[in-house]
Amino acid sequence: MSTRFDPRALPGGRKLPTHVDFDPTAVEPPEPAIAGRAMVVVVTDRMPEREDFIGPLVTELLEEEGFLVGGVVGVAADESEIRKALETAVVGGFDFVVTIGGTGVGPRDITPEVTEEILDQRLPGIAEAIRSSGLTAGAVDSIVSRGHVGVSGSTVVANLAPSRAAIRDGMATLCPLVSYVVAQLSGFDGL
Repeated sequence: MSTRFDPRALPGGRKLPTHVDFDPTAVEPPEPAIAGRAMVVVVTDRMPEREDFIGPLVTELLEEEGFLVGGVVGVAADESEIRKALETAVVGGFDFVVTIGGTGVGPRDITPEVTEEILDQRLPGIAEAIRSSGLTAGAVDSIVSRGHVGVSGSTVVANLAPSRAAIRDGMATLCPLVSYVVAQLSGFDGL
């Protein structure tokens, strides 16, 4: 005698109900995951016109990737001002600080040198990925950027070139990688 399998059968001859009353509108949507707290540092001697488009653009791109932006700071291309802004982000417990500007080869382009001084660990592969994707996107300032990416304390620090194309392309490359590094620094490696 063959018995047919009934997936609704429970021990004792009971059966699972064939339908469940479910109202999807009664379920609260989950809170969006926060990738971390971020700060934007705009380095330029052409304030405020450059900060006018850079700050909102970078903030929007960070928020789209799940970062909570704690501030946008504009500083002159001055070693002490850049260092103070970076150290404020690190001491303030930000997970990610991105600098925009000062990465070229001009005499006032000193952001990479200041950044390198505060880094505990460099992440050259990420910086090279930004330059490589910049080449593909045709963002000339991204290609010639001397920007660094690394970790200071438990904060990821990255330098990007200041054109719209370099910012958009750089953030698209950078954000998923930074999220991974932030998770590692938090003790979760995702594996």
